Amino acid sequence: MDYKTAGVDVEAGYRAVDLMKKFVENTRRPEVMGGLGGFSGAFSLSPFKNMKKPVLVSGTDGVGTKLKIAFLLNRHDSVGIDCVAMCVNDIACTGGEPLFFLDYIACGKNIPEKIADIVKGVSEGCILSGAALIGGETAEMPGFYPEDEYDLAGFAVGIVDEDAMLDKANVRDGDILIGLPSSGLHSNGYSLVRKVFQMSEPNLNRYFDALGSSLGEALLEPTRIYIKTLSLLKENNIGIKSISHITGGGFYENIPRMLPDNMKAVINKASWPVPPIFEMLHKDGKLDTDMMYHTFNMGIGMVLALAPEEAEKAISVLSDAGEAAYSIGRVQAASSRGIELC
Repeated sequence: MDYKTAGVDVEAGYRAVDLMKKFVENTRRPEVMGGLGGFSGAFSLSPFKNMKKPVLVSGTDGVGTKLKIAFLLNRHDSVGIDCVAMCVNDIACTGGEPLFFLDYIACGKNIPEKIADIVKGVSEGCILSGAALIGGETAEMPGFYPEDEYDLAGFAVGIVDEDAMLDKANVRDGDILIGLPSSGLHSNGYSLVRKVFQMSEPNLNRYFDALGSSLGEALLEPTRIYIKTLSLLKENNIGIKSISHITGGGFYENIPRMLPDNMKAVINKASWPVPPIFEMLHKDGKLDTDMMYHTFNMGIGMVLALAPEEAEKAISVLSDAGEAAYSIGRVQAASSRGIELC
């Protein structure tokens, strides 16, 4: 009897590390100390010593049951982007810059090529966000996970000068809410999605004209990472007051979080195009419209609160850069914090 007989292949673990090294190296930043293979990742904060009051900000999340679709289609090279996005987009809501990321993969059987594919996606997400992938863990857990399944989670750390941190207390009556488009469902609501659509390989591979892709491709579309978009606004000295990342709980759960207690968001649902995948869900699942906004991002992945003159400038700057942004509503004084969709 040995460890391999018990279901844990140590050699496969070594092979997976060898395969992922090139992807990890692509994310390297000058502040990274040491290389892959140590017991911990090290990141120097010396380049940030000129900040008046440096504050570390962090985010952790996973991909959720979206992974089930990756299993069915045997496609594992994009879910890593989702994992990074869910963490760094949360960091962005503080006004922070992501510095580094660590991933955790737990699997029933370590297939090195599959693990490398997952890390390839993580690497791409790190490149898109400017974060360094400085470490992680792959745990082979036979008997806990089926051999062809895994879970994926991550943890990101960023930095922001305390004086530059976004504070919802600065939001005022009359401020404009700008919506940044999502790339699709992102990584939320998939337990409901899997109840609406038939989860079989033939159906997931079926092409839909309305989607411009197969159903599976639309469902696996990676979560958009907003770091570079927000950096562009910062470079143009556009004053963002508050940000909401539209994740689990949709509009109703997340938008009020960006507001003071005495303000509400008034959202015009006709002010942006809702992607076809949401229309399909609404129709095929016979889902209540209100519940759709309670569950999904409905085509808006991030909402920014800005003064009216700053909002106009922001939309112009993004338009010049080839990016869409929509004025989707306004902030209004109220007896209590909340949201109104009309």
